[in-house]
Amino acid sequence: MTKTTTLTVRLGGGLSEHVSANVGEDGSYENVSEYIRDLIRRDKARAEQEGFDRLKAELARAFAAPDSAYQPLTAATVIARNKA
Repeated sequence: MTKTTTLTVRLGGGLSEHVSANVGEDGSYENVSEYIRDLIRRDKARAEQEGFDRLKAELARAFAAPDSAYQPLTAATVIARNKA
């Protein structure tokens, strides 16, 4: 079952005007809830993309390293290192 969360947000000044400009007949969204859900989805996608980009960068560095930079590890060593 999906949990629903109700939020109350107070906006003033420029933020309120920006939301108003994006909602309603003149905006891209029918209502504020639709706008906020889209902002959250885009923020979530951005955070996931940043994580993926960091992983790709780490893998690129690992694959670019010379073979002499690698050292053999046992599963027990890796487990112990990750517990620390």
